[in-house]
Amino acid sequence: MPNSPSDSDRPCRVRIQHRGPLLVEGPVEVELEDGSTVASDRFRVALCTCRRSRRYPWCDTSHRERSRPTDKKSTT
Repeated sequence: MPNSPSDSDRPCRVRIQHRGPLLVEGPVEVELEDGSTVASDRFRVALCTCRRSRRYPWCDTSHRERSRPTDKKSTT
């Protein structure tokens, strides 16, 4: 229909999460610092903002805080 909005007319939605990745509605193409590009055809992607990801620019949840085991001393 000529007057109906198409998917290409919709703005791309980016969701910012505190201490987390950027969630972007896909599909997306990301240009890296060196000029190369990576693409994903998923409906939503998580882009790493902390640079800890082993799959950068995709988030692998490396930003999550890792808790250390508590030092439990036995009282015997």
